[in-house]
Amino acid sequence: MAAFWQQRGRRQENGGLGSVIDGLGSVFDVLLANARLVLGVSGAAVLAIATLAVKRLIDRATSPRDEGDPKAEQKSLEESWQDLALIKTTPKAPKKQRREDLSEPLLSPAQPLVPGEAPDPRGSSAPLGAPQAKPSPLRCLTLQEKLLSHSTQLAVPEIQVSLVPQLARSICTQLQNFLRSKCPELPFGRLFLSGALLDGLEVLAAEHIHLMLPVVLDAGLWSLISGEDTVVRNPQYWMIKRIDLGYFPRGCSPWDRFTVGRYLSSSVLNETLHKLLVASINWPAIGGLLGCAIHPVVASRELRLEVKHDQVDLNITLFPVVEMEDKVLLAVPPEGLVENLWLESFYRAEVSRVKELDAGDSGARQLCLRILNGVCRSQPCLHKLGGSPVTHVILHLSDTASDWAEESLADRFQQVLEELVASLEKGVLPSYFNPKINLFSRLLEEEIDEMGFVLYRAISEPEVLLK
Repeated sequence: MAAFWQQRGRRQENGGLGSVIDGLGSVFDVLLANARLVLGVSGAAVLAIATLAVKRLIDRATSPRDEGDPKAEQKSLEESWQDLALIKTTPKAPKKQRREDLSEPLLSPAQPLVPGEAPDPRGSSAPLGAPQAKPSPLRCLTLQEKLLSHSTQLAVPEIQVSLVPQLARSICTQLQNFLRSKCPELPFGRLFLSGALLDGLEVLAAEHIHLMLPVVLDAGLWSLISGEDTVVRNPQYWMIKRIDLGYFPRGCSPWDRFTVGRYLSSSVLNETLHKLLVASINWPAIGGLLGCAIHPVVASRELRLEVKHDQVDLNITLFPVVEMEDKVLLAVPPEGLVENLWLESFYRAEVSRVKELDAGDSGARQLCLRILNGVCRSQPCLHKLGGSPVTHVILHLSDTASDWAEESLADRFQQVLEELVASLEKGVLPSYFNPKINLFSRLLEEEIDEMGFVLYRAISEPEVLLK
């Protein structure tokens, strides 16, 4: 132990403060030599400036001063403060940019300090007395706010709202005049327009409109037979039977020539009208008169016209319609060999009931329906779910959920999704007006699975449907 202290004393006597400084200098040299490899060019420059300032402080602290010169001490202090200021104002090496830093606002450059003014402890560059700009925090919108915002994006352009009905009515008038001149013996009623655009339920674009052609039947010569009593066993379809042939033989009704086996055939009527639309009407002349191009779709099973205008492209579908015994029947037979069936339509009753309920409690059913129709329109796999199925789900919920105020829109929207998923799982959606009718009966199993999968994922995160 004594030898250890003696050896330590000799090292202190031989080296002293000078050896310590030499050792620090060696350390600094090693750091500077390897700084470029470790810190890069900019980091090495920063370390070099700081090291130089520290070495100058140590050199002045160990160098002999002229005790007779009072300015030497003052000069030494001034140089020391300058070196400390050099260390404090040395710019820091830029750190590696992080992904989360990209969203942070950049700081404005610091303004020079006015003489006599105290520095702002918060580091703000705004002048004294000026209001401080506070960064607005990121706001997470609720589902209610997102639904209301999304609803404003669903509006049909104003030019389409005014132009489409006007153009469709002009075509309707021309077609009415043609039928009266070409088929005066057939008692067609007055053509009228139908569709979501006219009822305020259309979204995004007015591309489709329906043209309804009433077929006026003598109630004493015709009666209805439910589809449940036919081979199709589907209550949504009906057959129109010619009756009392003993007293009123064939030919007494102008519609007898469209019968097949004593039943008024929707297929035969559609085929006759299709020939008239394609071959007998001078659509180029009518289109030139109305300032558009009109083309009947030859290959379609539907009676459809394509209308191209400078400001809108429109599809008009013609539906022969029979109204008997409080039923609205369309000439839309199912695919297959059965050609005498007429499809019962609930569209008029659906819209009337939804508007009636909203008027009774100032509800948001129509708003919810428009949003859901927009979702189904924007999602290709949900196209067949829009319109009637969604409307019937909303009507079913109106019987159990009484609060349909706009403030409860998010809750009702979520409920509709849940009800749709539950119905798709069972493959059954009962009609609101006739529980025997399954509105999913015409969907394929693959379509049901795909729609159910999309909506099931959306239950936990409904916002994905609004993108």
